[in-house]
Amino acid sequence: MDKDTREILAGMVTADIVWYITKDFGTEEAEAMNQFYGSYVFGKLMDFETGLYRESPAYVYDLFKIEKEHGHLVQLEE
Repeated sequence: MDKDTREILAGMVTADIVWYITKDFGTEEAEAMNQFYGSYVFGKLMDFETGLYRESPAYVYDLFKIEKEHGHLVQLEE
């Protein structure tokens, strides 16, 4: 997959996550963007070596919520 395609996919995931943040946390779109763009998860989404851009927006959003709740990513026990 070429870089342009990966960037498009990551952008689509990002747009969905920003929308989720506005709905779940009642934040304005600009604030939601700041929160997500400043997150560790966003950095990993844009690091195409991780393959995170191929995951569903819901999965990536769950990672973001874990980071937001704990201040970093943790592996949750089931």
